[in-house]
Amino acid sequence: MAELLCGRIVFKQSNIAHLVVHKNKVIGMNSVKGLVLIPKEKEYGIEATVVVEKGVRIENMVHLCFGILPKEGIQEIYMKVRVEDGGGIKLLAHCVFPNAVKIIHRMQADIDIGNNSYYEYNEVHFHGEEGGVEVIPKAKIKMGKNSSLVTNFSLLKGRVGYFDLDYESEIRDNSTLEMTAKIYGYGDDRIKIREVGHLLGRGSKGVIKSRVAVRDNAISEIINELNATAPEAKGHVDCIEIIQGNAQAKAIPIVNVTNEFAKVTHEAAIGRVDKKQVETLMSRGLEEEEAIDIVVRGMFK
Repeated sequence: MAELLCGRIVFKQSNIAHLVVHKNKVIGMNSVKGLVLIPKEKEYGIEATVVVEKGVRIENMVHLCFGILPKEGIQEIYMKVRVEDGGGIKLLAHCVFPNAVKIIHRMQADIDIGNNSYYEYNEVHFHGEEGGVEVIPKAKIKMGKNSSLVTNFSLLKGRVGYFDLDYESEIRDNSTLEMTAKIYGYGDDRIKIREVGHLLGRGSKGVIKSRVAVRDNAISEIINELNATAPEAKGHVDCIEIIQGNAQAKAIPIVNVTNEFAKVTHEAAIGRVDKKQVETLMSRGLEEEEAIDIVVRGMFK
């Protein structure tokens, strides 16, 4: 079943931690020294406790796989993550819904990152072409001092369906935040993204980036927000959206500075694909739609 969901050979390696969940059933799990991984099955999903012990840096990427293979179902993932002082972890989560007609996938994460620590979370989605998926990820993140937080979200294969992401983080002294989201919507997909960073500590830094493309009748609304209240806090919000056909795109960058020694900048752009690039590709034998798709995917890379 693990191979059907994610097809990854890493699930057979004893030195790589992993967790595989189909609907509400844990069908594979492995932990490593210094990592506490405790999943509990619930009616519609799981609750998972993840703890990186003090001073432990998990050497290999930790692999997570969540998915539903049938056409219908509900999956609710509740994660409580704690990285103790001096700890570090990188996670790669695959969320797989290849046959979705009526599927709801909810994720709620509470993440506590200690001092002198790092946490990286990469989430990649694979959907079918029906568009019958509701994806609703939420996260509340708190960081200590001198730490690093990186999140990457990618939904580029298959129909988005309905998507509503909401991440909010608190960044303390000399810690850094980097959040990136990349989504390609078409048909009648609906995309909502809200990513917020609170730069609360002296010397804290944050970057929030969104790359979104919508075509056909898809609609996107992106809210990226950085609030700087501490001296020497610095941040940047960067949102680029590409629109085609009857699609609609909205970008709302919010920068809020309440300390005279802090600085936050923003950049937002919405427009069609570069006509010259498309024409260059078409001159090499590609159809217009193929050329546009290559330009859009180039933006995501």
